[in-house]
Amino acid sequence: MEEIWAKSQTVDGEVRAYVYSLCNAVGGSSSYDDTYAVGDDALAALNDILRWLRLYDEKLNRFDVKRCLAEANLVKGDLVEILALWPEEASDNKLKAKLALACLQLLVPLTWPSELDADKTTVNHHRHLPYLQLAQVGYKRAVLHYEHASILRTAVRIGLPSMAQPRRERTRRDEGIIKLVMYLFRNVAMITQPQMLPSQGDENEISRSSTISAFADQDVFTLLLTIGSGANDDFQDQDVILLEILFHLLKGVDAKKLFMQKEQIHHEESEDLRVLMQKEKAMLNGYNKHAPTRHNRFGTMIWVKRDEMKMSTVSGQKSIVDDSATLQQMDGSKKWNKPKYRGKMTQEFSEQSDFGMSCDLTELARKQVKGFVEDFLDSCFNPLFSSLRKAIERETERVQEMHKRQYFYLIHWFLSAETSRRSQARSTTSRDADQPPQTQPEDNTFAYIAAVLDQETFVLLNRQMQRAFDDKSWHDLQATLLCFTQILLTTQAMAASAAEEDREIAENIQNRIFYEEATHDRIVAILRGYSTQGFAYLDTVTECVHVFVRMLERYSKANADLQIRSKRRARKKQQQRQQQQQSRRRNPLDDDDDGEHSDPEEASDAREAAQAVAERRFDFARFAAKFSSQPCLQAFLTFLSHYADLTPAQLKRCHRYLYRLAFKHERAIFLFRVDVLRLLHGMVQGPAAMSADAEGYAEWEVLVRQVFRRCVRWVEREQVGWRGMCVVEMLFSKVGERVFYLEKGYEEVVERRAGRAPAELEFRGGGEEGGRVAVVVSLMGEVGKGDAVEWVKRELERAAVEREAWADGQAARGDVGGDAEVDAPPPAVFLSPDSEQRKRDLFRDKHLRLLLTTLGVQRLGTAEDVNASWIFPPEVSAEDLRGLLKGVRDAEFDPMVFEEGRGAGDLVRNRGVGREAKRGAVVFEDEEDDGEGSGGDIDEAVMLFPPNLPERGGAGGAARPAKRRRLTARNVGRELTEEEVGERLAAKGRRERERNGRIKSALFVSRSDDESDEERDAVFFRLEEERRGVMVGVIERVLEGEAAGGGEKGGKKGGKRKGAGGKGAKGKKRKVGGNAGAGGEATAGSPIVGVGVQESEDGMDLDSDAGAAQRRTVSISSDGDDDDNNDDDDAADADEVGRGTPSTSPALADDDAGEGEAIGRDERVVDSDDEDDDDAVRPQKPAVSRRRAGFIVDSSDEE
Repeated sequence: MEEIWAKSQTVDGEVRAYVYSLCNAVGGSSSYDDTYAVGDDALAALNDILRWLRLYDEKLNRFDVKRCLAEANLVKGDLVEILALWPEEASDNKLKAKLALACLQLLVPLTWPSELDADKTTVNHHRHLPYLQLAQVGYKRAVLHYEHASILRTAVRIGLPSMAQPRRERTRRDEGIIKLVMYLFRNVAMITQPQMLPSQGDENEISRSSTISAFADQDVFTLLLTIGSGANDDFQDQDVILLEILFHLLKGVDAKKLFMQKEQIHHEESEDLRVLMQKEKAMLNGYNKHAPTRHNRFGTMIWVKRDEMKMSTVSGQKSIVDDSATLQQMDGSKKWNKPKYRGKMTQEFSEQSDFGMSCDLTELARKQVKGFVEDFLDSCFNPLFSSLRKAIERETERVQEMHKRQYFYLIHWFLSAETSRRSQARSTTSRDADQPPQTQPEDNTFAYIAAVLDQETFVLLNRQMQRAFDDKSWHDLQATLLCFTQILLTTQAMAASAAEEDREIAENIQNRIFYEEATHDRIVAILRGYSTQGFAYLDTVTECVHVFVRMLERYSKANADLQIRSKRRARKKQQQRQQQQQSRRRNPLDDDDDGEHSDPEEASDAREAAQAVAERRFDFARFAAKFSSQPCLQAFLTFLSHYADLTPAQLKRCHRYLYRLAFKHERAIFLFRVDVLRLLHGMVQGPAAMSADAEGYAEWEVLVRQVFRRCVRWVEREQVGWRGMCVVEMLFSKVGERVFYLEKGYEEVVERRAGRAPAELEFRGGGEEGGRVAVVVSLMGEVGKGDAVEWVKRELERAAVEREAWADGQAARGDVGGDAEVDAPPPAVFLSPDSEQRKRDLFRDKHLRLLLTTLGVQRLGTAEDVNASWIFPPEVSAEDLRGLLKGVRDAEFDPMVFEEGRGAGDLVRNRGVGREAKRGAVVFEDEEDDGEGSGGDIDEAVMLFPPNLPERGGAGGAARPAKRRRLTARNVGRELTEEEVGERLAAKGRRERERNGRIKSALFVSRSDDESDEERDAVFFRLEEERRGVMVGVIERVLEGEAAGGGEKGGKKGGKRKGAGGKGAKGKKRKVGGNAGAGGEATAGSPIVGVGVQESEDGMDLDSDAGAAQRRTVSISSDGDDDDNNDDDDAADADEVGRGTPSTSPALADDDAGEGEAIGRDERVVDSDDEDDDDAVRPQKPAVSRRRAGFIVDSSDEE
């Protein structure tokens, strides 16, 4: 004690003299009376002291000036007295206001909590820190309990003028004054009595209750509510300081007791006392069984004979009662100095940041905190925590790591307080149901805490939880787990609310929380990761796991089709396939020699980030099985080992886990361990067992009895050597690989599914057999499979030798006279893998399989058969095998040379890729991907609109046949070069994209199709019926005219058409059209006849020229088209086709309906060869729209 309060001899004498002289200049007691007199230069002296603190202590990282000020009693003797001299009546006194502000500027650094940094701590800090901590306790006592004035209210008055200014009009000085006031309140709330130092007064004067009462009496709570309600607007920079004040005021306070009535609190305290007395009685009963008496006060030593004639000594008369007492005494005498954990965990927790300790409040302080918390929830909770969340997400400078921890802890605390307030209001309403309601029971809704139940908070919570777990920051992780658990409990309360809106919000919140499988895995990993983090951390983890599993089970039962998003690493083959596709998309002509286009770091990041994200149905049994592991069990057993100190709710938590593990999941084998069985037995029947009157004792007794019954049944299984094995296994934890054998008594048979056959490779385009062999051998060399090529050569050599030996044997038999077997085919030669890996490669390696199939080796068996055999077929002779062997060797000796940037892999592809590419969009390798000339960027694989359906034509409604080109003199005379072919292909591709870009598909139904008009429909069907009646007579007259004298006229027109077709049309022609469909047959050599009908006012006139529609007619040569010239000059050919001969079928005009409709017979000119179906003429398009009453209809003669 004397060393603590003695003046430090390590402070420089000159520094001490300067500081003491400044303290004397501030002021002192008056010589006339007992009042305090301010010095003439008090303001300057205070500013000089502040300057000494900044330039000496802070700059040199020392505590010398603070030590001198504490020894000079500056705070209690000067600063508090000066603040008391500024009464509320003299608020306009500027000199006293400046003195008060100067005192405030000194109070804040002097009361600032001192925390030692391991990297910056010096001997000076360790020498002065205990003295300064005790001095700060005195500062707090002087500020809170000054008898002549309210010091905290004076500080509030200092900050009110600056707070009254709008945020945009405040200066930096105003912001600084507000921060000084807030920091003073933070320091006062934060200072506590150090546990390792002696107390110098009544500790109740600086307790939490005294602090809360001073804050409530001196209007500090009102100031905090004002700042909290404007945290989103006027006081954004003060939200973090307010967070610290609330944390140090509310940490450790039981929010459930806060809203209880006085009688309820007394009842609960009485119940706690009764439980403690029961525990004490049970402990005394166990002790009294062997308590000492006046007859056993003499010493006793007993020799205990053990196995193998070994002797042990036990002292004390308690060991002579029975065998169990002797063994227990022997076990109790054993000592094991278990090494203590000296890791980072013991240094991380401090008195100021630890929130696991409980704090009891007086009745007055409890009422004051209750009123403040209610007002805070109603007006300040949403603005403050919304502002804090945004600041944490933006990582502003004012936010530190401890603030994140305090943020999540206060969310947990206020949500618990809101739940308690709601339950208390509900119980009060039910108790006073017969009385008229004074307040609305549903006045306090969940809207007061909506700021922490949104998606942004969940994202921040999950990210911070995962980061704390990865960084092993257990204190931060405990805060996030407390917050997460309380959010789950609040959501559960919302789901049970009477308001439908609250239930919908709760359903949405649960869906968001349980949708991510990463959250499920994180909870399991946190429980498994417990080792030495402390009891408070273990309590938090087990509670979170208990609540999460219970709510997830209930939610999954209510939603049978629950879907969760699962993230898994993409398979290796899938990643390789994606890389190959990316390499194929690259244009090899743009590759530089330096390889700037490929960044290995980016490729590595892409591979690491490749994840397969998919939704799957949630299986709760599969999730719950993840907790059936030894680390999870060990965490709960560690928690259960403190059963004498656990509450009934904590014991119930452990009971539910053990019951689920042993009986629901049938994993009781994990409990068959000596230490576990001893713990369970000691809880129920041991010397320190639970009281039989304790809550939950009956459930534990049943659980322990069933566990022991199953253990005995497991040991007594009739099997050779089973009992000895069980005794040995009960000493150790159960390894996952041996659990099945220990449960069933036999090894688990795992049926492995056969692997899937790899994709078959094929060559791009044609090629000779020798060239294909060279390509495959080069490909095997590129992928690093030269050993497989060597093995193939050895097999070719062996097969050739066997085939030659067989041929020699057959020749020898022929010479002897055995002609019966001379013509027999040679036997097949089977490939012999030289290793198990080679045998697997014959099924998995697609490159090796391509080489074998190229060499003519055949595979026997189905595609899924892993053990299928490969043979050289009998038709392959020895000479052929020698030739194939020579081709392989030549390809190795003289490999193929490819263009720059290409390889043998570019000449092969997976079978089916070409057909899939043809079904999709056409890709031209020589074109850019920017879509020039198409009016914007158009993807070749996905067009804006699907192509329109082809127009119906012909009697059967068949699609228009493909157009065939005519061979002309301009494209027959010379052969196109590769450059010209490439240019024409590129031009064709551009025209294709332009046309697809302009497509507006008629496949989609417009809005007008749903409209209907009964009158318009009736008119349409009446006119249609009249047209059909007219057409019947027209067709009959046309047929009569054909039979009478139409042959001569038709012959002339047929000759004209033949002349129009050109000399290139050879062979006989036949007519297929409307006449054939009417019953007349078309014969070879018959003329082409078209009939048109026009309706006029006088009647029906047969006219072959009036209203004739243009039709394209193309004569097709029987020799076919040249494939190289099939696509040249589309524009010129279109013009030529457009100038085709006119048809002989005039149009039919309908004057009554006001519409013209062309009705003609579709004709098609084909060769006499029936196999060629592509020589059709484009059918005549209708002249007018065919839409009637919202439907697209066709004319009657086309059906």
